[in-house]
Amino acid sequence: MLQLIFSALLGYLLGSLSFSIILSRLRYQDDIRRHGSGNAGMTNTLRTYGKGAGAVVFVGDFLKGSLAVLLGQLIGGEAGGYLAGFFVVIGHLFPVFFGFRGGKGVATAAGMILMMDPPTLLVLLAPFVLIILLTRYMSLASITVAGLYPVVTVARMLLAGREPSQAAVGLIYSGIIGGLVIFMHRSNIGRLLRGEESKLGKKKS
Repeated sequence: MLQLIFSALLGYLLGSLSFSIILSRLRYQDDIRRHGSGNAGMTNTLRTYGKGAGAVVFVGDFLKGSLAVLLGQLIGGEAGGYLAGFFVVIGHLFPVFFGFRGGKGVATAAGMILMMDPPTLLVLLAPFVLIILLTRYMSLASITVAGLYPVVTVARMLLAGREPSQAAVGLIYSGIIGGLVIFMHRSNIGRLLRGEESKLGKKKS
């Protein structure tokens, strides 16, 4: 039990390392949350500070998701990996170090999925890239893939011969993660419906 608690705590603390906020403070003596959408994530960093800063934030957020799962597995086995993966996303959304105002979890969740089920990430990558190429809406791609995540997870588990009970656990886990990502994009959904969402390559005023 202590190993599982430690795995969850470690995941949450890693997730709370918001690289967009850290970068904006150290490099620009600023807070990314004062700009654009107010979101502490890669897309807002890209629009505010440029491609280099956006790339740094993406890599940092992605790697912390992967690292959390890896350390959780080493500490608490498969269950530890699941807990650390869940709480690294929670930490990214609600970072204890930065007033519980974080990002939307896409890159961190992707890093987590890479360590837990690489084929699922590859499947999800196809619609993500396609939507961005066709529409240039990062938010639409993120929302769509978050919705597909539990569907792909269950399909992968059943095709791999997992027991229905295991597939049910996978559905609940991925459904919560995907639901959280969609919830964090609720303002983007409103702007998409109103035709006011910014596209990639366009700075948000």
